[in-house]
Amino acid sequence: MSGSSGRAAASKVLSKSKEKVQKRTPKQPLPVSERLKRLFTSLCAQIDGGHFSNAVKTCDKILKLEPGDADALQTKLFLLLQTEQYDASLALIEANDDKVSHEFERAYSLYRKQREPEAQKVLNAIKAEKGDDDRGALHLEAQFNYRVGSYHVALDLYNQLLDTAEPGSEEQSDILTNLQASQQHVDFIDKGFLHALDGLPTSISSTIESAPPPTQSTSSAAALASTVADAQPAAKPPVKKVRMSRVPAGVVPGVTPPPDPERWLKKSERSTFGQGRRRKGAGSGGGATQGSAAVETAGASAAGQPSKSGGGKGKKRK
Repeated sequence: MSGSSGRAAASKVLSKSKEKVQKRTPKQPLPVSERLKRLFTSLCAQIDGGHFSNAVKTCDKILKLEPGDADALQTKLFLLLQTEQYDASLALIEANDDKVSHEFERAYSLYRKQREPEAQKVLNAIKAEKGDDDRGALHLEAQFNYRVGSYHVALDLYNQLLDTAEPGSEEQSDILTNLQASQQHVDFIDKGFLHALDGLPTSISSTIESAPPPTQSTSSAAALASTVADAQPAAKPPVKKVRMSRVPAGVVPGVTPPPDPERWLKKSERSTFGQGRRRKGAGSGGGATQGSAAVETAGASAAGQPSKSGGGKGKKRK
């Protein structure tokens, strides 16, 4: 019995030691290909859910494992444009070796940064290389002309895009909106402005071409500046955060009433001492009742009637 029990104890000790060794053994990292597969799966889910900021971080993780991955670079550039991070998109394009394939994204970022001369230069290079077949370049050129006030050119470009747009698509809806805005500006320049001039009185319309442009007076400018300054809201003082570790138990900041500031003074020295007290005998009978009794007594004595409050009793007649 002793030998069998010893072997059982030894086997238990051996199994425990093996379990400890297995627990101490570090987990082997996944291969790079498996990690990339999981990251791309997460990236697709984040884009479908609209979590673009987290998707940018996932792209950074992919590019850290595979710096030259073209899909990750293109996806990150798309996400930066969607989140309006145009400085970051320009930096990403400049850091990429293949700058030619991202010329449109570069022109769009420059356009959104209001760097029109640089954007126009890149746009001209795209048109010289691809012609009018690049719809993205046509859209950007139409937006650029609309911004600088060339509404006739913008209107022609939007009409050209509308002819080849797919019916019922989101692109067609955007083109129609921009086309309507361009048409309104063109109508005002061609007709609306002249109709407005015809509606002016003769005394104004005859001298409007020779009249100097109006100048803004200094007083009105100063008044406008003071109005703008007054309209700006005053800066709110920073709110000091309450440390919950210093708050007593059962006290809720902002809800529980504050303690009495005179709680350390004697009761006789407090401002509320003596308030609400009544002196003894002060409440037995009101003044008005006593006055009416006095008036009644005086009236009774004046009428010759004996008063109840008289001194001794009168003698009885025999």
